Amino acid sequence: MKLKIKRTLLLEALNNVSKAISTKNIIPILSGIKFDLLKDKLVITASDNDITIQTFIEKSDNLIIDNTGSIVIKGKYILDIIRKLDSEFINIDTVDDHKIMIYTENSEFSLNGIDAKEYPDINLDLSTDFVDMKISDFKTMISQTNYACSMDEARIVLTGVNIKINNDLLECSATDSYRLSLRKYKLSKKVSNDIDIIIPSKNLNELMKLLSFSEDEIELHFFSNKIIFKFNNIIFQSRLINGTYPNTKNLIPTESLFELKLNVNEFYNVVDRASILNDDNDNNIVTLEIKNKLMKVTSMSLEIGKVEEKMNVDCSDEIKISFSAKYMMDALKTIKSSDVILTFVGEIKPILLKNDDNDDLVSLILPIRTY
Repeated sequence: MKLKIKRTLLLEALNNVSKAISTKNIIPILSGIKFDLLKDKLVITASDNDITIQTFIEKSDNLIIDNTGSIVIKGKYILDIIRKLDSEFINIDTVDDHKIMIYTENSEFSLNGIDAKEYPDINLDLSTDFVDMKISDFKTMISQTNYACSMDEARIVLTGVNIKINNDLLECSATDSYRLSLRKYKLSKKVSNDIDIIIPSKNLNELMKLLSFSEDEIELHFFSNKIIFKFNNIIFQSRLINGTYPNTKNLIPTESLFELKLNVNEFYNVVDRASILNDDNDNNIVTLEIKNKLMKVTSMSLEIGKVEEKMNVDCSDEIKISFSAKYMMDALKTIKSSDVILTFVGEIKPILLKNDDNDDLVSLILPIRTY
């Protein structure tokens, strides 16, 4: 294997795939990055068995291919070397089968590589029946739901995001039993088979780091035990969580006492200030009370003191309800309209949040008893 490549191009590719490398991996070779140099491109792959990331660089003036071949190089070292070299172009050459020479005009590194045949055989073949959407839409959808996943491994299905597709309607939901976020999205085409999968939240977090808000398309390829995302020159594969996700639609109340329209930023700041005196152990509990067209958001700490925030509202109804300020602020961050619609069902019933201009996104927060 012998090539000459523009340093910034290689560094970007290595930064992307290195997100799939785990320092805790029990399979030593998975701490490496696999290089496959073909006649027309360089394919770079990294995996920790949980996620796999592959990217490719096409042959061009920025990638000169002399001899094809494959090798696995320790990820930490190749990344550090390429990051710190200051030449515009870098040469990579294999000598004695498993030794790698990385050199520029003024620098030279010799690394011990690993036979590519020892690398696990990872099937990244794509499906013919896939769905696609704009990367910006997908990134927004995941950011509006992924935050509500559980961190408790005891209920493993709740540590992932549930994606369901029926015909051309995609529903993306997440819950930790105390809050819920459900986002609906209309696809450009219908799927031939219904989809119902759970993707680990932490894997989606890694995927989100690779995505920018662009009008380019991302493809979702579904399989029985994995999902593959394809976008730009990157393939991202994630395992799925086995199990049955709860029917989140049944958790959303259909009745209500009243609705309240508030400016998102103004209400967020009110809740934020009201929770200043609470620490994490108190779960940032605040109490919201509406009476005589005045909303008060209060909190109290026996050790520190009390805070009260007031806000005039166009509402003749009355309610007093307590909830987690953190959960409320997390949900408010996902609202894309300038106003939010709060739906109150009762003092011990969930609070619903919706965009002012559509029903594509529904967030739910359970109240907290303070007596």
